[in-house]
Amino acid sequence: MKHWKISTLCLVTFVFGGLAAATIAEDAKPNSAITPVPRDAKWVERHEAINTRAKAGDVDLLFLGDSITRGWNDNDAWKKYYGHRKAMNAGIGGDRTQHILWRLDNGNVEGLHPKLVVLMIGTNNSNKEDNTAEEIADGIKAIVAKLKAKLPETKILMLAIFPRGEKPFPQREKNAQASELASKVADGKTVFYEDIGQKFLTADGTLSKEIMPDYLHLTPAAYGIWAKSIEAKVAEVLGDKPVE
Repeated sequence: MKHWKISTLCLVTFVFGGLAAATIAEDAKPNSAITPVPRDAKWVERHEAINTRAKAGDVDLLFLGDSITRGWNDNDAWKKYYGHRKAMNAGIGGDRTQHILWRLDNGNVEGLHPKLVVLMIGTNNSNKEDNTAEEIADGIKAIVAKLKAKLPETKILMLAIFPRGEKPFPQREKNAQASELASKVADGKTVFYEDIGQKFLTADGTLSKEIMPDYLHLTPAAYGIWAKSIEAKVAEVLGDKPVE
């Protein structure tokens, strides 16, 4: 009987110990948002095009992000606010924090010495259960750290992830939480943080199709709001006259 009790105790210890170890292993799974990775062949083509532009140099202002940043191209607001400012667009549709981390390690800023980088990234990480707010924030902070290491003389304007969805809902809230957590790296000297999301919303938090037709990507009018909202900081860092 004593032998049975000991065996049972060992079995219980083994089973529950194994479950605990499995739980710890699950909790300790790598954060994909901070693990640099590339994407498909078409994406690599866009990445290489950015590298080609970077090699040409002569960049004072760099925009870095996903499709929302990519949408600046051929936009009247871009021409008005940045056409005269040696600006470069390094946005790629669908990008997440881990993809920008890979891009930064593989040529996107090589040889560049911009005065300012405008960073807005993270919304694609928030799809479904892909990443938590904390993980997204860590991805954004990792990008800021890498930019500081590769461009030590460059200032960074980190923007809160823009609101998405017609009405407030969990994914929008996750992005807002991630932005707030990431904002802690801003020191007001070399890294600045601005949350301009409310400028896209009505008083009750609604996002209209006049601002984002699919409740995610911006209209030309919305790019004008974006440009106007950050103009004071852009002009200050570039040392030129604000665009009227």
